Amino acid sequence: MNIQKLPWAGIRLISGTTAIVIDPLFNFPSKFGQPHDSLYPLDEFGAVDAVLITHQHGDHFDPEAIATYYGEDIPVYVPAEALHLTSSGKLKDIRGVFPEDSFQVGAFTVTAAQSVDGVGDPQVAWIVEDGEKKVIHCGDTLWHGYWWKFAKTFGPFDAACLPVNGAVIELPGLTPSGQPICLTPEQAVSAANILGANTLIPIHYGTIHHPPVYQQAPNLLDRLRTAAKNTMKLAILDVKDTITL
Repeated sequence: MNIQKLPWAGIRLISGTTAIVIDPLFNFPSKFGQPHDSLYPLDEFGAVDAVLITHQHGDHFDPEAIATYYGEDIPVYVPAEALHLTSSGKLKDIRGVFPEDSFQVGAFTVTAAQSVDGVGDPQVAWIVEDGEKKVIHCGDTLWHGYWWKFAKTFGPFDAACLPVNGAVIELPGLTPSGQPICLTPEQAVSAANILGANTLIPIHYGTIHHPPVYQQAPNLLDRLRTAAKNTMKLAILDVKDTITL
């Protein structure tokens, strides 16, 4: 299995002639100012057979880009509870999936798993395996108690793609908490350790930093390296980089 890094939280998984993408992003949400990394037309990363979406937030679900670069008929899998929130006139094949539902996409078996969104919206993690390797992608989850269940039911994992930017937000209509809405670097390493992940691939950092609306954790890569040292393999990928598990 090959894993290619896309901007922000996106990854592309390839096994044989099958490719799927999780949370691809091209159109940057204006409420976050300007992106701090480059965004690329999605077809620059190659074709895909299906799209998996962890949740409907604009930095994870980009229906316009999906329709433009993958086609309006591409199968798009979303949390079943968010199906009414992801309706798009451009996308003609949006499918709702509940936690622990599984389905086949070519060489891949895909399973949805529980997740906990930082502002309480429906979200799932995606577990993808090809008979030889197994990967989990956890969107922008915060810390929760499902890690041990994942490890027991689905683990161990060859790689875990986990958010690491520990973002603190101040959005209109929400009382500021001062608390991170997704995993901090240290929490990501702890989660990957519980999951039995051989490799931690950090996602969901760098592109968005727009205080006070959205503020990522300081020195996050240094903190991540320190936390992961002598614990697990850390694969910090630039956009378009590909690793083979």
